[in-house]
Amino acid sequence: MKNIALSLFSCCTLLLTACNSTDKKTAPKPIEEVKLTADIAKSIFALPTHCLEVEYPNKLGQVLGSDADLKSPKDLRPVFYGCFDWHSSVHGYWSIIKLMKQFPELDTDGKIRALLNQHITTENVQIEKAFFEDPNNLSFERTYGWAWLFKLQEELHTWEDADAKRWETALKPLVDLLVKRYQEYLPKLVYPIRAGQHDNSAFGLSLSLDYAKTMKDQAFIKSIEDNSKRLFAKDNLCNLAYEPSGYDFLSPCLEEAFLMSKVLEPGRYDAWLKAFLPSLYESGFHLEPAIVKDRTDGKLVHLDGLNYSRAACLYGIAKAVPSLNHLKDLANEHLAFSINNISSQDDYMGTHWLGTFALYALSEKH
Repeated sequence: MKNIALSLFSCCTLLLTACNSTDKKTAPKPIEEVKLTADIAKSIFALPTHCLEVEYPNKLGQVLGSDADLKSPKDLRPVFYGCFDWHSSVHGYWSIIKLMKQFPELDTDGKIRALLNQHITTENVQIEKAFFEDPNNLSFERTYGWAWLFKLQEELHTWEDADAKRWETALKPLVDLLVKRYQEYLPKLVYPIRAGQHDNSAFGLSLSLDYAKTMKDQAFIKSIEDNSKRLFAKDNLCNLAYEPSGYDFLSPCLEEAFLMSKVLEPGRYDAWLKAFLPSLYESGFHLEPAIVKDRTDGKLVHLDGLNYSRAACLYGIAKAVPSLNHLKDLANEHLAFSINNISSQDDYMGTHWLGTFALYALSEKH
């Protein structure tokens, strides 16, 4: 009995010690909130402005119909030929325009404005449009690149600037062609594409809906909303445990949730989200930011982009459902985890596109 009493005393002592030790643990550091400061804006701005005229290396991604299609990137696409591939060039322009609107001091000498005036012309856009009208390229950049073009046009449309209005007018024929093509495509899409990369249906729909609402294009709005509901309204129990894949830059679950926050009425969205991602409503919900081990690898560096796109989604979802305000801290954590990787000194496989996704996340904060 004496030995038992001693054992019980020892156990109690250990438990009390453990409890006291826990109480004395240092409180976790508050999560850093990244804001779009002038310094961060300058770092992001340097990336697309550096590569808009960098023609090589280049990933063309086209289908060749004959020897006549064997042309240089600039000959094929005289507006969007830089920054490695067409869609990165397009959203590089978006980043430039968005930052010039907010931080005009980034182009005090007018050098970038002159470059845009040289590139975005009626003649150049006609060549770009002809490329998309080639029967071999009807699905080129569908729908990722299309959606970024719409975001670029939206940014131009909302800028009271003479040059911006001219660029918007020049791009309009290509934008209108792809809006029409998108509306023709959506009813044929029987099943959504749930990839963690460019083909993701929800991401393209989400960006495109922003544009359609800004332009008050009711037909396009209806097409996107009706098809989004058809494709996603019955979804439930999306399992974040299977994300991310090895080179995702989009979260299939979170992109869908963010899109539906723009499509459904608040009360209906809250009910839908509880069925789709119930884990978000748990107070201890957490996602570890993705780790990149080789930024010279064009695929592996996608995971930095995932941290930014997750942040954008989490900010958007939290805005739509106030009870999920804790998601903002998680968004801040993801953004802070990768924001220091925004550097023109980093490898081109990341610098040609990652700045856009950092800016996109920062733009969704408010």
